[in-house]
Amino acid sequence: MTWDEYATAWSGLHGGFDPRRASPVVRGWVLCAYRIGSFLGSKRISPLAVTIAGVILCLTVPLAALGGRGGLAAGALLVLLAAVADGLDGAVAVVTGRVSRAGFVYDSVADRVGELGWLAAFWVAGAPGPLVVAAGAASWLHEYVRARAAASGMAEIGAVTVGERPTRVSVSIVGLLVCALSLPAFVPVGVWLLLQIVGFVQLVVAVRRSLR
Repeated sequence: MTWDEYATAWSGLHGGFDPRRASPVVRGWVLCAYRIGSFLGSKRISPLAVTIAGVILCLTVPLAALGGRGGLAAGALLVLLAAVADGLDGAVAVVTGRVSRAGFVYDSVADRVGELGWLAAFWVAGAPGPLVVAAGAASWLHEYVRARAAASGMAEIGAVTVGERPTRVSVSIVGLLVCALSLPAFVPVGVWLLLQIVGFVQLVVAVRRSLR
């Protein structure tokens, strides 16, 4: 599959957003995913295998956090690697022609399970349990509303809010790194929760406007 063919297929799966006309950063990331996905596909590595690898990386984050400051820094690296895997499973699916609705469901479930692993790492680092649970619930609610809105006819991408998954990835990586420098763990979890609340409000407004 050529780059142009991949970009066209990718656009069809992302609400018509053309990566060839995106910012240099977004275009570069999609192009990088295409090249790595092409390599993995040539080695007959399935999209599901990449998804499972990403989940395993996420679930090792709280285990790494048990190692103190060094473990928290290692956890940040694991989150980064998991985020890369999350982008590559879709690339492998497109390149190998294995895009499916079941794969989309698996990927969504893997994302939510992975985020639980990241939040568990903050709990291990000392964040209050109720705050961690609230942050996780807010993330799940955000994605649930988007899924129900899409099922009701809203465009698949819908509104891009401040509470999207890339934001959670960034908060997790930066949060674990600063926790390794002795910042209280409740701070990044609090930031996570706040961004999810703001994002949820943005999403609800967009859903009402789109489905009115």
